[in-house]
Amino acid sequence: MKINRHGKAKILTLEEIQLLFNEGFQSDRDRALFGVCLYTACRINEACTLNTLDVYDKKMRVRDEIIFRRHNTKGKLAARAVPVIEELRSLLVKYQPNNRDGFLFPGRHGKGHINSESASRILRETCEMIDFEGVSTHSFRRTALTQMSNSGIPLRIIQEISGHRNLEELQKYLEVRPEQVKGAMSSLSMLGHVGDGYIRKSPFVDVNPVPDTESVSKD
Repeated sequence: MKINRHGKAKILTLEEIQLLFNEGFQSDRDRALFGVCLYTACRINEACTLNTLDVYDKKMRVRDEIIFRRHNTKGKLAARAVPVIEELRSLLVKYQPNNRDGFLFPGRHGKGHINSESASRILRETCEMIDFEGVSTHSFRRTALTQMSNSGIPLRIIQEISGHRNLEELQKYLEVRPEQVKGAMSSLSMLGHVGDGYIRKSPFVDVNPVPDTESVSKD
């Protein structure tokens, strides 16, 4: 549920992330599902439609990269591979799905894959339990992309990870915090007009009049 955020999912704080994963989510599957969303910056449907072999090898070892196949991405534009960091690896090691040849996150009764609406319901119920507001499945993606941007990662690299078609679409995801705006304005203090080094200059200091005796070329 997005409340007073003009339709944008909430950016999660570190404390909120820790509370969600340590006290909120009640199963290794849910922690792995939303961990994939957070630590790869993928869309919820991309996470829901992952195949087990996109994440684990045939011996059920977590791969070094997660493969998001073209037909599962928004717009079906291109496949992409996202490195697995240790925080995500630990969640996937604990999850260890039973189905090695099908979907990583099976649907009800083991049929198909979990629906993105079902994932939204799980998150909504979890947030109600720990009294969070404004969080949606998109919060994990926005949080990851904003964190990378705030860490100084070039937008072109972030775009490679996120799978956005262009930088303009990507920039809509990134949140600017009030303290960042305040910091930007504070940087203008270097332009301060008050100081002992101020010297008044004549408005004509850069004018070089031509002497009356000097002839002016007509060329």
